[in-house]
Amino acid sequence: MNDSKNKAAVGSTTGAGAPAPSDRNSLTIGPNGPIVLHDVHFLEQMAHFNREKVPERQPHAKGSGAFGVFETTEDVSAYTKAALFQKGCQTEMLARFSTVAGEAGSPDTWRDVRGFSLKFYTTEGNYDLVGNNTPVFFVRDPMKFPHFIRSQKRLPDSGLRDNHMQWDFWTLNPETAHQVTYLMGERGLPRTWRHMNGYGSHTYMWVNAAGERFWVKYHFHSQQGTKNFTNAEAMEMAGRDADYHRRDLFDAIARGEHPVWTMFVQVMPYADAKTYRFNPFDLTKVWSHKDYPLIKVGTMTLNRNPENFFAQIEQAAFSPGNTVPGIGLSPDKMLLGRAFAYNDAQRNRIGTNFHQLPVNKPKCPVQSYMFDGQMAYEHSGNQPVYAPNSQGRTWSDTTGKMEDGWEADGDMVRSAYTLHAEDDDFSQPGALVREVFDDAARAQLVETVAGALLGGVRSPVLERAFDYWKQIDPDVGRRIEEKVRAGQAPEPASGMSEA
Repeated sequence: MNDSKNKAAVGSTTGAGAPAPSDRNSLTIGPNGPIVLHDVHFLEQMAHFNREKVPERQPHAKGSGAFGVFETTEDVSAYTKAALFQKGCQTEMLARFSTVAGEAGSPDTWRDVRGFSLKFYTTEGNYDLVGNNTPVFFVRDPMKFPHFIRSQKRLPDSGLRDNHMQWDFWTLNPETAHQVTYLMGERGLPRTWRHMNGYGSHTYMWVNAAGERFWVKYHFHSQQGTKNFTNAEAMEMAGRDADYHRRDLFDAIARGEHPVWTMFVQVMPYADAKTYRFNPFDLTKVWSHKDYPLIKVGTMTLNRNPENFFAQIEQAAFSPGNTVPGIGLSPDKMLLGRAFAYNDAQRNRIGTNFHQLPVNKPKCPVQSYMFDGQMAYEHSGNQPVYAPNSQGRTWSDTTGKMEDGWEADGDMVRSAYTLHAEDDDFSQPGALVREVFDDAARAQLVETVAGALLGGVRSPVLERAFDYWKQIDPDVGRRIEEKVRAGQAPEPASGMSEA
């Protein structure tokens, strides 16, 4: 018997050799419910993925950032009691911008999604908002995340980036269509970090002082306006100045040209989530602005460069699991997976006590029962290291219903989201192409995608890619296929042979 063929037939296994339950879906309470801690396969996949590379970040390795202040200028207390979002509050903060796929030495201007990570040093603890320059993402289940990132990295034999494996993954996962459309459009090549918008991407929960709950999405609009490179401009800049985005932000702040973003939120009443026309926790979807208009919250201004890049930017650690009273998570599976994975990745990358580093340390009192470990600096002296205790050291003991929680029931299943009328993968990217892009943007999209597909994508992946784009938009898909079939490679799709 051919042992390798036998193994392929039965599927994948865990690291211990047992059959793996699923490489596509995490274990949740009902199709739309939260991930459970005893999904050991998911935890093992993520914990191992977090340790694949040392010491740079696994995704988002190339980037930089700056310090600044967030000022809440509007009254949104009807939606949240979080101290930093009370009118007139000013909060010190840190922003880090990055690419997703490239290594630390890769050019800033390759075609890629840009990370948009924010750390607010609030009076109630650190609040991290970890998003991108697009409001959606490639996958909706964190079980797929390691596979997605690997498809954007390097081949195991040649060590080279490969268009074929990227399109292989994308076309086998139709949920990627919305983000891929953004990536292949103008937003895939922002001219500078100062001239791009940012998004929390996920759905979060806000809770007001009365205990009322709301679902929210964050939007940061650049007051500098949005500007993007063409394919040719981005390719030229990649060769001329690989650190162009980092240099631009640093130099602008040094000149006193402090970039500013206006923060808005979309607010959905808690009960609406059950009956909305698609799943509002699906990271591959956006909410209609007609249904839930933007509500202004305040402004983010970056006004101070780091004094030491390694200490203040490279060692900066973000996690969407870092919330404060008045802000909670949602049933978004990707958000719940990231809430575990991000801090776990930092423990591997920086060390057990990464939260004690100055850039990560809260600016409010800390009373934690985490102790010892590598590079422990802060400590609790000779106070008890366990809770409860009889020595007078306080501990937390909240019981009962959580104010930032939600209800969930159903069988434990491995399943995609269900039950909503418009939970398809192609309607929103199709609307983006037809209703947001103009004729020039659609023409450039065709050129960009055709150039990427001509970069070594082979059958049957190539035919799947044509079908993928025809489902997004029949006319755009047809034009892409005609370009590729004719072998008319236009200007290179900047970085897509490497991104």
